[in-house]
Amino acid sequence: MAYRIVTIDSDRTAELRERCSGMNFYTSKADINGICVQLYTENRDYMNMWQDNFYHMSDSVRSHARIYCLDDPSTDLHAEYDISSFTMFLFNFDYYGWIESIALGMAGNILEDGHGIFSVHGAALDIDGAGVTLIAPSKTGKTTQSWGLLRMENAHLISDDWYFVSFGTGRPSVEGSEKNCYIDADIGDVWEEYKPLVQEVRFDNKGRGIGNVRWVAGEGSVIHSTSMRYVFLLKRDASDDRAVYRMSAEEALGYLSREGFCNPHQLVCDIRRSNLRREFFSRYLGECEVYMVNTTCTAEETQENIRGVLSRRCGI
Repeated sequence: MAYRIVTIDSDRTAELRERCSGMNFYTSKADINGICVQLYTENRDYMNMWQDNFYHMSDSVRSHARIYCLDDPSTDLHAEYDISSFTMFLFNFDYYGWIESIALGMAGNILEDGHGIFSVHGAALDIDGAGVTLIAPSKTGKTTQSWGLLRMENAHLISDDWYFVSFGTGRPSVEGSEKNCYIDADIGDVWEEYKPLVQEVRFDNKGRGIGNVRWVAGEGSVIHSTSMRYVFLLKRDASDDRAVYRMSAEEALGYLSREGFCNPHQLVCDIRRSNLRREFFSRYLGECEVYMVNTTCTAEETQENIRGVLSRRCGI
């Protein structure tokens, strides 16, 4: 993680809120799976991206969590988090992607604690009625491969980065988190179908921007939920000559545990939450078919390997 997070008490929160009271913030409320997260920022670009990124929550709904963005040359890049009130103060953040991740993480904390709903840093799709997810460490191809799968017939995107999971009587239920995706500028270099989308997006200083995939894939290409069936874990390991193979839930849980659940944006990593997440992933993986995909080959070859599994298993 590029920034550190410091936990603070209510006295420090009151001090920082008093400091913020005289500032002229843009503010907007996001609806993240029913959780109202309110952003306060003096940066107009961040506000525009926030409003393009997330579904809007009614102004009549009081916020469950709050994020204040502060520029302070007297201190370094860091965040201060009062978990008792779900209030976060971000100091000297110059990248919208960090703000997005913190908002998702705060909503995830609330849903995890109070509602038994868990978050996954991964991509999720519905392909011909079957839920498919890709979970991976950074820079192993999760986004590239999920957008590749979206080109399939009867494929619908739930989320390309973060989604929520709940359990009932059937397969795990998965719901998306964002209205539009925070995409990389090079996505059109791999899959030419997305070049028109890239041309319409305003990219930030990290080469990322908010893109509406419906512009190129059609209005019905994004849906809110599915039932999860296939889990693909990704790795990039030149010492392993296997391209794709089935894993047991126990093997998959071991891999995810070693990789920090493939989530570099966990806001709280104490023993209690780590145990909660292990219990969640144990059940989630146990109710799905799990495969490991090695992405050392080309993006196109990796895509064919994933599609090959789906074709063999359910004729997709």
